Amino acid sequence: MSEATQTSKSKTEYTPVVMTDGRTVQFPGKRKMLKERLIERGAGEEVEKVGVRFDFRNGNTFSAYIPEAHLYESAAHGYAQKLGDCVAGLRNEDGTPAGEDDMQLEIEGLHERLSAPGANWNEVSEGGGFGGASVLMKALMEWSGMAVEQVKEFLKGKTQAEKLALRDKADKPGKTQLTIKQIVERLEAEKKSKAAAVDTDALLAGLPTA
Repeated sequence: MSEATQTSKSKTEYTPVVMTDGRTVQFPGKRKMLKERLIERGAGEEVEKVGVRFDFRNGNTFSAYIPEAHLYESAAHGYAQKLGDCVAGLRNEDGTPAGEDDMQLEIEGLHERLSAPGANWNEVSEGGGFGGASVLMKALMEWSGMAVEQVKEFLKGKTQAEKLALRDKADKPGKTQLTIKQIVERLEAEKKSKAAAVDTDALLAGLPTA
């Protein structure tokens, strides 16, 4: 085992390990295992084998190629994981977990970016939205009179800062003579009202006690 390299207390410590196949792999912190996707192509750039390589801190390595009979199941599993990961930890401005509408928008957005010509799997690994995007979308629909697909197209590519700025737009009444901020505040109040209508005492009544 080679000596660990430490740059500073604030940075991750990496340990270089020489693998049994001759490669040197950098293991961060106390990680014991690393995974790497393998996509092997032939002379004509056609994919011949797809799999994953596992590198272990003790120097051992193992490559597992997907059996042809399970290729589609593996692809579906990986895509489900990819899309689901983009909403992990998604939260509203106040720190509360984002709702189902925001989660759906984030997943749809990532799918669209991955479906674009020349899209890179790693470059679009993280969603660019924020909790509250669904309320902004509904507010813009009401404010402008546009259909949902038109608003989605308008919001596409907008940064989080730009979306937050739109939510706070308070000086230009729209179709309903309300500003975007006023509509957002009303929609947020309606969401809280629906949540408050849930009888949590009744829910807890069914919880067994010791």
